[in-house]
This record gives sequence, structure tokens and C-alpha cells, in this order.
Amino acid sequence: MNRREFLKLTGMGAMTIFLSGCGLSAIKGSSAGSSDGAAQAAGSVSGGKQMKIVVITSSPHPHDESTSIYLADRFTKGATQAGHEVFTFDAANSDTHPCRGCDQCHMDGPCIWKDDIENTLMPKMLEADLLVLTTPLYYFGMSAQLKTIVDRFYSRTGKLHGKKSILMATAYNRDDWTMSALVDHYDTLVRYMEWQDAGKVLGIGCGSRSLVEHSKFGDMAEQMGAKL
Repeated sequence: MNRREFLKLTGMGAMTIFLSGCGLSAIKGSSAGSSDGAAQAAGSVSGGKQMKIVVITSSPHPHDESTSIYLADRFTKGATQAGHEVFTFDAANSDTHPCRGCDQCHMDGPCIWKDDIENTLMPKMLEADLLVLTTPLYYFGMSAQLKTIVDRFYSRTGKLHGKKSILMATAYNRDDWTMSALVDHYDTLVRYMEWQDAGKVLGIGCGSRSLVEHSKFGDMAEQMGAKL
């Protein structure tokens, strides 16, 4: 029996324990780097103007089972209701290829791969004001599907500098250090790309769709989008 099946069969008592972990993380913040995006003043990120937003999801699970896609959907709901334009790219189910390090792009494009990253995602990212990186936590880092996208930033490194960004992630584990490595990677990326970090939603203790749906993380993601 895998973890997902096990969680579906667990009783309400076990679910309450997991949910308490979700709630505490959302309220306290921790060394894992949780931040409550809802605490930002409305309009502080957008300056009161409509933004072009690219949301990248990277879960290989079906849409209605994925915990990280649930956060992406809630964020998108808030952002679109606030008047922002949102484009979503499904990295797990698109035609993508990893960077080969061939340097044919000279960090300024085009990439040798004529796939969905180059033809569909990259044009949207280049014109976007805000990039939202969404991932399940796999072995304490981002999914391979999202890492493929991040590595392909290389082909337009300069042109992707100076944007705003958000990290949203979900994890089965609920220890306070669960997201530490992922957050360190993201923060380093933000520093290198000279992005403005607009917030993080880190859903620890959310190993199933029902757990994340009953946690506070969905509300945090939606409010983050609504208050941009």
C-alpha cells in the first residue's frame, strides 16, 4: 500500500493530528521559511496595476488529486478576481526537455529545443511581471518537472531578471525543517535573478488532497493572489 492509499484509509483521529501540524505551520512560520502572504498590504506587489502572471505547476498527479495544484488553483482564483491576467503552464504534462548545457543560446536564446518551454512558456515568462513556482516536495527539493523549467531559464537569463516571484509547495512531512532545502534553493534563485520575492506558501503536513483542502494553506494562497 502506498502513502496516498494509506492516507485515504486513515481515520479522523490521524487526520486531526496532521491538520494540527498544517495549522501551526501557517500561523507560526518556522525555520522552514513559511511566510503568510495574506499579511501583505493589498496592492503592495502590483502597485495597484494589473499584472501578467505565469503560474507553473509541476505535479505529475491528476489535477483533482494534486496538493500543490490545489494551491495553484486557489492562488489563481484570488489573482483573477483581483483583475490580474494569469497563464498556467503544466510542466508535468507538457513536451519539455532538460537543458543540455550546450550554450548555443548564449544565455539570450533561442534554445535548441523547440518544445513547449521554448514555444509556449518562454514567451509568456518574458512578458510576465510575476512568476509563481509551484511544486510538490520530492526528497526535500522541487520536482524534476519544475527543475527542468528552472534550468531552462538559462536561455534567457538576462531577460528573466528583475521580475517578481512566489513559491508554493506541499509536502507529506510536517517537521519544521521540511522545506528548508527547497527554500534555500528558491532564495538563492531569487538573489541571482534579482527577483522580488512576493511570498511563499509552504504546505507541510499535507500529504493528501483532503488534508490540504482542510488546512489553512488554500486560504493563504487565495488571499496572496487577491492582495497582490
